[in-house]
Amino acid sequence: MSVHKDLIKHAKNQHEEYQEFLKFDQLRETYIEEAIKLCKQGQPFSTNKINQVSKKMNSLGLRMLPKRKYVTNEMVQKYVQSLQKETT
Repeated sequence: MSVHKDLIKHAKNQHEEYQEFLKFDQLRETYIEEAIKLCKQGQPFSTNKINQVSKKMNSLGLRMLPKRKYVTNEMVQKYVQSLQKETT
């Protein structure tokens, strides 16, 4: 009987971590969009918030999900440049 309870507890914990991961993922995407928007406008931007969230996501220990890569300012700039090339 205790094995059954342990399995239920484990499944519940994984579900809670996955829900937390999803919230972090949405927050990370929001921060990425903010950085892209600022870069497009020629404004200063930072990837610090993106990488802080990425670190939290990677530390959750959900083995079934890929680790999130850290983002550099150069990566954002290259992405914005590629968007501008597509529209010209």
